[in-house]
Amino acid sequence: MEVLPPTTPDLTSLDLLRSVAQLGSFGRAARLHMMTQPAVSARMRDLEQRLGVTIFERTPSGTQLSPEGAQLAVVVERVLAEVEALNSSAAAVRRGHSSRVQVAASLTIAEYLLPGWIRIFTGQSPNLALSLDVVNSTTVIAHVVAGDADLGFVEGIEDVTDGIDSVVVGHDRLVVVVATTHPWANLQAGVTGADLAATDIVTREPGSGTREVLAAALTPWGGLHSSVVLGSTGALLGAARRGGGPVVLSEIAVADDVADGRLVVVPTRDVDLSRSFRAVWRRTVRLNSSARRLLDIATAASLSS
Repeated sequence: MEVLPPTTPDLTSLDLLRSVAQLGSFGRAARLHMMTQPAVSARMRDLEQRLGVTIFERTPSGTQLSPEGAQLAVVVERVLAEVEALNSSAAAVRRGHSSRVQVAASLTIAEYLLPGWIRIFTGQSPNLALSLDVVNSTTVIAHVVAGDADLGFVEGIEDVTDGIDSVVVGHDRLVVVVATTHPWANLQAGVTGADLAATDIVTREPGSGTREVLAAALTPWGGLHSSVVLGSTGALLGAARRGGGPVVLSEIAVADDVADGRLVVVPTRDVDLSRSFRAVWRRTVRLNSSARRLLDIATAASLSS
Protein backbone atom coordinates (compact mmCIF):
# COMPACT_ATOMS: atom_id res chain seq x y z
CA MET A 1 0.00 0.00 0.00
CA GLU A 2 1.13 3.55 -0.69
CA VAL A 3 2.21 5.27 2.50
CA LEU A 4 1.59 9.00 2.67
CA PRO A 5 4.05 11.30 4.45
CA PRO A 6 3.59 10.98 8.24
CA THR A 7 0.48 12.87 9.24
CA THR A 8 -1.38 12.84 12.52
CA PRO A 9 -4.72 11.07 11.95
CA ASP A 10 -7.76 13.30 12.44
CA LEU A 11 -9.99 12.63 15.43
CA THR A 12 -13.06 11.98 13.29
CA SER A 13 -11.33 9.05 11.60
CA LEU A 14 -10.17 7.67 14.94
CA ASP A 15 -13.69 7.97 16.33
CA LEU A 16 -15.03 6.13 13.29
CA LEU A 17 -12.44 3.38 13.77
CA ARG A 18 -13.55 3.00 17.39
CA SER A 19 -17.19 2.72 16.31
CA VAL A 20 -16.42 0.14 13.63
CA ALA A 21 -14.43 -1.90 16.14
CA GLN A 22 -17.23 -1.74 18.73
CA LEU A 23 -20.16 -2.26 16.36
CA GLY A 24 -18.56 -4.76 13.99
CA SER A 25 -19.46 -3.18 10.64
CA PHE A 26 -19.05 -0.09 8.48
CA GLY A 27 -22.81 0.11 8.03
CA ARG A 28 -23.61 0.32 11.75
CA ALA A 29 -20.84 2.88 12.29
CA ALA A 30 -22.19 4.94 9.39
CA ARG A 31 -25.67 5.01 10.90
CA LEU A 32 -24.29 5.97 14.33
CA HIS A 33 -22.35 8.90 12.85
CA MET A 34 -25.09 9.81 10.35
CA MET A 35 -22.77 9.24 7.39
CA THR A 36 -23.01 7.11 4.27
CA GLN A 37 -21.25 3.75 4.28
CA PRO A 38 -19.03 4.74 1.30
CA ALA A 39 -17.92 7.83 3.23
CA VAL A 40 -16.91 5.68 6.21
CA SER A 41 -15.08 3.25 3.92
CA ALA A 42 -13.19 6.14 2.32
CA ARG A 43 -12.18 7.48 5.74
CA MET A 44 -10.89 4.08 6.80
CA ARG A 45 -8.89 3.62 3.57
CA ASP A 46 -7.32 7.05 4.10
CA LEU A 47 -6.49 6.13 7.71
CA GLU A 48 -4.81 2.90 6.57
CA GLN A 49 -2.71 4.86 4.08
CA ARG A 50 -1.67 7.47 6.61
CA LEU A 51 -0.68 4.88 9.21
CA GLY A 52 0.82 2.45 6.71
CA VAL A 53 -1.04 -0.42 8.37
CA THR A 54 -3.70 -2.77 7.03
CA ILE A 55 -6.39 -2.16 9.63
CA PHE A 56 -9.16 -4.21 8.00
CA GLU A 57 -9.37 -7.55 6.27
CA ARG A 58 -11.91 -7.87 3.47
CA THR A 59 -13.45 -11.35 3.39
CA PRO A 60 -16.40 -12.88 1.51
CA SER A 61 -18.46 -12.58 4.69
CA GLY A 62 -17.63 -8.89 5.24
CA THR A 63 -14.97 -6.60 6.65
CA GLN A 64 -13.28 -7.23 9.99
CA LEU A 65 -10.34 -5.88 11.96
CA SER A 66 -6.98 -7.37 11.12
CA PRO A 67 -4.76 -8.47 14.02
CA GLU A 68 -2.82 -5.21 13.58
CA GLY A 69 -6.07 -3.26 13.42
CA ALA A 70 -7.24 -4.82 16.69
CA GLN A 71 -4.02 -3.65 18.36
CA LEU A 72 -4.48 -0.14 17.00
CA ALA A 73 -8.10 -0.05 18.15
CA VAL A 74 -6.95 -0.50 21.75
CA VAL A 75 -4.58 2.47 21.41
CA VAL A 76 -7.30 4.54 19.73
CA GLU A 77 -9.55 3.94 22.76
CA ARG A 78 -6.86 5.43 25.01
CA VAL A 79 -6.25 8.39 22.70
CA LEU A 80 -9.93 9.29 22.49
CA ALA A 81 -10.35 8.86 26.26
CA GLU A 82 -7.54 11.39 26.80
CA VAL A 83 -9.17 13.81 24.34
CA GLU A 84 -12.48 13.48 26.16
CA ALA A 85 -10.73 14.06 29.47
CA LEU A 86 -9.11 17.19 27.99
CA ASN A 87 -12.48 18.50 26.85
CA SER A 88 -13.98 17.78 30.27
CA SER A 89 -11.16 19.61 32.04
CA ALA A 90 -11.45 22.57 29.67
CA ALA A 91 -15.18 22.76 30.36
CA ALA A 92 -14.50 22.77 34.10
CA VAL A 93 -11.99 25.62 33.68
CA ARG A 94 -14.53 27.60 31.64
CA ARG A 95 -17.02 27.18 34.47
CA GLY A 96 -14.44 28.53 36.89
CA HIS A 97 -13.82 25.32 38.81
CA SER A 98 -10.45 23.71 39.36
CA SER A 99 -12.10 20.31 39.77
CA ARG A 100 -15.57 18.91 39.18
CA VAL A 101 -17.28 15.58 39.42
CA GLN A 102 -20.85 14.73 38.49
CA VAL A 103 -22.20 11.81 40.51
CA ALA A 104 -25.39 9.77 40.29
CA ALA A 105 -26.23 7.45 43.16
CA SER A 106 -29.01 5.13 44.20
CA LEU A 107 -31.08 6.07 47.22
CA THR A 108 -29.53 3.85 49.90
CA ILE A 109 -25.97 4.77 48.95
CA ALA A 110 -26.81 8.48 48.63
CA GLU A 111 -28.48 8.58 52.05
CA TYR A 112 -26.19 6.40 54.14
CA LEU A 113 -22.75 6.09 52.51
CA LEU A 114 -22.04 9.03 50.20
CA PRO A 115 -22.23 11.73 52.90
CA GLY A 116 -19.23 10.21 54.67
CA TRP A 117 -17.30 9.77 51.43
CA ILE A 118 -18.04 13.34 50.36
CA ARG A 119 -16.98 14.70 53.75
CA ILE A 120 -13.54 13.08 53.30
CA PHE A 121 -13.43 14.19 49.67
CA THR A 122 -14.20 17.85 50.30
CA GLY A 123 -11.71 17.89 53.14
CA GLN A 124 -9.03 16.79 50.69
CA SER A 125 -10.25 18.99 47.82
CA PRO A 126 -11.52 22.38 49.04
CA ASN A 127 -11.97 23.65 45.47
CA LEU A 128 -14.20 20.73 44.54
CA ALA A 129 -17.42 21.33 42.62
CA LEU A 130 -19.66 18.29 43.03
CA SER A 131 -23.17 17.66 41.76
CA LEU A 132 -25.22 14.69 42.94
CA ASP A 133 -28.29 13.18 41.31
CA VAL A 134 -30.19 10.74 43.55
CA VAL A 135 -32.14 8.24 41.43
CA ASN A 136 -32.77 4.50 41.34
CA SER A 137 -30.04 2.11 40.22
CA THR A 138 -31.36 1.63 36.68
CA THR A 139 -31.44 5.39 36.13
CA VAL A 140 -27.91 5.73 37.54
CA ILE A 141 -26.69 3.36 34.82
CA ALA A 142 -28.60 5.33 32.18
CA HIS A 143 -26.99 8.60 33.36
CA VAL A 144 -23.51 7.07 33.20
CA VAL A 145 -24.09 5.58 29.74
CA ALA A 146 -25.38 8.93 28.46
CA GLY A 147 -22.39 10.79 29.88
CA ASP A 148 -24.55 12.78 32.30
CA ALA A 149 -22.58 11.40 35.26
CA ASP A 150 -18.83 10.87 35.57
CA LEU A 151 -19.31 8.26 38.26
CA GLY A 152 -22.31 6.31 39.48
CA PHE A 153 -23.08 4.19 42.53
CA VAL A 154 -25.64 1.39 42.32
CA GLU A 155 -26.95 -1.34 44.56
CA GLY A 156 -27.76 -4.92 43.69
CA ILE A 157 -26.92 -4.80 39.98
CA GLU A 158 -24.34 -7.50 39.30
CA ASP A 159 -24.35 -7.57 35.49
CA VAL A 160 -24.01 -3.97 34.37
CA THR A 161 -24.47 -2.73 30.81
CA ASP A 162 -21.89 -3.37 28.10
CA GLY A 163 -19.39 -0.52 27.91
CA ILE A 164 -19.53 0.07 31.67
CA ASP A 165 -16.77 -0.79 34.12
CA SER A 166 -17.59 -1.41 37.77
CA VAL A 167 -16.00 -2.25 41.08
CA VAL A 168 -17.53 -3.38 44.37
CA VAL A 169 -17.38 -0.65 47.02
CA GLY A 170 -19.38 -2.36 49.75
CA HIS A 171 -21.68 -5.17 50.78
CA ASP A 172 -25.16 -5.04 52.20
CA ARG A 173 -28.04 -7.25 53.26
CA LEU A 174 -31.75 -6.67 52.86
CA VAL A 175 -33.90 -7.44 55.89
CA VAL A 176 -37.62 -7.88 56.43
CA VAL A 177 -39.02 -5.46 58.99
CA VAL A 178 -42.47 -5.03 60.53
CA ALA A 179 -44.08 -2.99 63.27
CA THR A 180 -44.10 -4.48 66.76
CA THR A 181 -47.85 -5.10 66.40
CA HIS A 182 -47.53 -7.07 63.16
CA PRO A 183 -48.22 -10.86 63.32
CA TRP A 184 -44.71 -11.57 62.06
CA ALA A 185 -43.06 -9.62 64.89
CA ASN A 186 -42.97 -12.64 67.22
CA LEU A 187 -42.08 -15.37 64.70
CA GLN A 188 -39.07 -17.03 66.28
CA ALA A 189 -38.49 -19.30 63.28
CA GLY A 190 -38.85 -16.41 60.86
CA VAL A 191 -40.23 -16.61 57.31
CA THR A 192 -39.21 -18.50 54.19
CA GLY A 193 -38.86 -17.42 50.59
CA ALA A 194 -42.25 -19.01 49.92
CA ASP A 195 -43.78 -16.94 52.73
CA LEU A 196 -42.40 -13.73 51.27
CA ALA A 197 -43.51 -14.56 47.73
CA ALA A 198 -47.04 -15.25 48.98
CA THR A 199 -47.22 -11.94 50.88
CA ASP A 200 -48.07 -8.45 49.65
CA ILE A 201 -44.81 -6.59 50.39
CA VAL A 202 -44.51 -2.81 50.41
CA THR A 203 -41.52 -2.02 48.22
CA ARG A 204 -39.76 0.45 45.93
CA GLU A 205 -40.52 1.19 42.28
CA PRO A 206 -39.23 -0.91 39.34
CA GLY A 207 -35.62 0.03 38.63
CA SER A 208 -34.73 0.25 42.31
CA GLY A 209 -31.78 -1.93 43.29
CA THR A 210 -33.60 -2.98 46.47
CA ARG A 211 -36.64 -4.14 44.53
CA GLU A 212 -34.55 -5.91 41.86
CA VAL A 213 -32.58 -7.91 44.45
CA LEU A 214 -35.75 -8.92 46.28
CA ALA A 215 -37.54 -9.89 43.08
CA ALA A 216 -34.59 -12.00 41.91
CA ALA A 217 -34.33 -13.73 45.30
CA LEU A 218 -38.01 -14.69 45.21
CA THR A 219 -37.97 -16.00 41.63
CA PRO A 220 -37.92 -19.69 42.72
CA TRP A 221 -41.24 -19.17 44.52
CA GLY A 222 -43.02 -17.22 41.80
CA GLY A 223 -41.51 -13.77 42.29
CA LEU A 224 -42.40 -10.60 44.14
CA HIS A 225 -45.98 -9.55 44.89
CA SER A 226 -46.38 -5.87 45.72
CA SER A 227 -49.50 -3.74 45.36
CA VAL A 228 -48.08 -0.75 47.26
CA VAL A 229 -45.05 0.93 45.67
CA LEU A 230 -43.31 3.86 47.39
CA GLY A 231 -40.50 6.01 46.05
CA SER A 232 -38.29 6.61 49.06
CA THR A 233 -36.73 4.89 52.04
CA GLY A 234 -38.49 7.28 54.39
CA ALA A 235 -41.88 6.42 52.95
CA LEU A 236 -41.19 2.71 53.30
CA LEU A 237 -40.07 3.10 56.90
CA GLY A 238 -43.19 5.14 57.65
CA ALA A 239 -45.40 2.44 56.16
CA ALA A 240 -43.70 -0.22 58.25
CA ARG A 241 -44.04 1.81 61.46
CA ARG A 242 -47.77 2.20 60.83
CA GLY A 243 -48.17 -1.57 60.50
CA GLY A 244 -48.44 -1.51 56.74
CA GLY A 245 -45.54 -3.90 56.17
CA PRO A 246 -43.85 -6.20 55.72
CA VAL A 247 -41.17 -3.97 54.21
CA VAL A 248 -37.82 -5.09 52.83
CA LEU A 249 -34.98 -2.59 53.12
CA SER A 250 -31.24 -2.36 53.67
CA GLU A 251 -30.17 -3.26 57.19
CA ILE A 252 -28.31 0.08 57.16
CA ALA A 253 -31.56 1.97 56.54
CA VAL A 254 -33.53 0.23 59.31
CA ALA A 255 -30.80 0.22 61.98
CA ASP A 256 -32.07 3.25 63.96
CA ASP A 257 -35.70 2.10 63.95
CA VAL A 258 -34.71 -1.38 65.07
CA ALA A 259 -32.41 -0.04 67.81
CA ASP A 260 -35.18 2.25 69.10
CA GLY A 261 -37.76 -0.55 69.11
CA ARG A 262 -40.03 0.94 66.45
CA LEU A 263 -39.46 -1.94 64.03
CA VAL A 264 -38.61 -5.63 64.36
CA VAL A 265 -36.38 -7.59 62.01
CA VAL A 266 -38.06 -10.82 60.93
CA PRO A 267 -35.55 -13.68 60.46
CA THR A 268 -35.52 -15.25 56.99
CA ARG A 269 -34.77 -18.81 55.89
CA ASP A 270 -33.72 -20.34 52.55
CA VAL A 271 -33.62 -17.00 50.73
CA ASP A 272 -30.50 -14.97 49.95
CA LEU A 273 -31.01 -11.23 50.38
CA SER A 274 -27.36 -10.18 50.26
CA ARG A 275 -26.15 -7.69 47.65
CA SER A 276 -23.20 -5.55 46.65
CA PHE A 277 -22.75 -1.82 46.23
CA ARG A 278 -20.88 -0.93 43.03
CA ALA A 279 -19.26 2.11 41.49
CA VAL A 280 -19.85 2.34 37.73
CA TRP A 281 -18.32 4.45 34.96
CA ARG A 282 -17.96 4.44 31.17
CA ARG A 283 -15.23 2.14 29.95
CA THR A 284 -14.34 4.41 27.02
CA VAL A 285 -13.92 7.57 29.10
CA ARG A 286 -11.06 7.98 31.50
CA LEU A 287 -12.21 9.13 34.94
CA ASN A 288 -11.18 12.68 35.69
CA SER A 289 -9.00 13.23 38.74
CA SER A 290 -11.91 14.25 40.98
CA ALA A 291 -14.00 11.20 40.08
CA ARG A 292 -10.98 8.93 40.56
CA ARG A 293 -10.34 10.42 44.00
CA LEU A 294 -13.95 9.86 45.07
CA LEU A 295 -13.80 6.28 43.78
CA ASP A 296 -10.60 5.66 45.75
CA ILE A 297 -12.25 6.98 48.93
CA ALA A 298 -15.30 4.73 48.43
CA THR A 299 -13.12 1.71 47.76
CA ALA A 300 -10.93 2.37 50.79
CA ALA A 301 -14.02 2.73 53.00
CA SER A 302 -15.28 -0.68 51.86
CA LEU A 303 -11.95 -2.31 52.66
CA SER A 304 -11.87 -0.85 56.18
CA SER A 305 -15.46 -1.76 57.06
